[in-house]
Order: sequence, then structure tokens, then C-alpha cells
Amino acid sequence: MPSFDTVCEPNMVKVKNAVDNCAKEIATRFDFKGTAAAIELKDKDKEIILTGDAEFQLQQVMDVLLGKLTKQEVDVKFLDAGDVQKIGGDKVKQVVKVRSGIETEQAKKLTRLIKDSKLKVQAAIQGDAVRVTGAKRDDLQAAMKLVREKMTELPLSFDNLRD
Repeated sequence: MPSFDTVCEPNMVKVKNAVDNCAKEIATRFDFKGTAAAIELKDKDKEIILTGDAEFQLQQVMDVLLGKLTKQEVDVKFLDAGDVQKIGGDKVKQVVKVRSGIETEQAKKLTRLIKDSKLKVQAAIQGDAVRVTGAKRDDLQAAMKLVREKMTELPLSFDNLRD
């Protein structure tokens, strides 16, 4: 029976490259000289930590990061920016999480969307992915089109297409 998995997985190699390029630009830009502006990627936690002297500077670093991610063809919807925190003296930091996997609430919304569409496919939540199965490949392609049109808040991709 044909099936595919709907997943929300960023290409972490491209994210790491974008963060590294952003760090290089921060080190060489004149307006960041002599400041605490920095960016680092914690690989295990999938978190990007921005530091700077003020919120305005954090926003500048974030703008540079978004530009680098766009050049690497990484969807910026993967980023989930946290609150700005003071870290002693006049320095601030912001933790930006890189989304990975579909959360339970979003997975339930996705399965409900597919079931309400009256397509001849079934959707089931499997961990942090949603598996869609159907009798015909055309039905699966219609389900993919529906998901792309209706679920725009998540950067979803389709893996593991089997016939």
C-alpha cells in the first residue's frame, strides 16, 4: 500500500553553515567591532544563541542570520525565537530554537485536515512525523497538495514515499 511521511526536519548542515557564515560576518563588520555581538550553535540542543550589547544589536545579528539562512535555502519558519534575557552588566542574549519534528498539537491538526478532506487516505501520527497511506498514488499526491496549501505555518516536507 503506497505511503509517505510528512516531517518537519531542517538540514542541519546548511543551518550550521549559515551560523558559521554569520559569525564570520559579525567578526569582520565595522559596526560590531569592540562589542559583545556573537552567535553560536549548540548542536545537541539545536539552539542558536545570539549575544550582544543591546536588543537593537541582537536584532541586527538576527537579520544577518536570516539573510545567511535564506542564501543556504533554509526556511526561516524553522526558527523559534525566545525572549531577550539580560546576562550581567549591559549584555543581553536570545536563544533561538531550531524546530525539528512535528509537535503533537500540530500533528493532530494535520491528521484532522486530511481526514476532513474526504480523500481516500489515512493519516497516523508516528512519533514526530505523520504517515499518510492510501490505495492510489494519485490520492497521496492530492493529500500532499492539500497539506502544502493548508499547513503554511510549518515548513513541512515529504519523505519515504513508497509504492
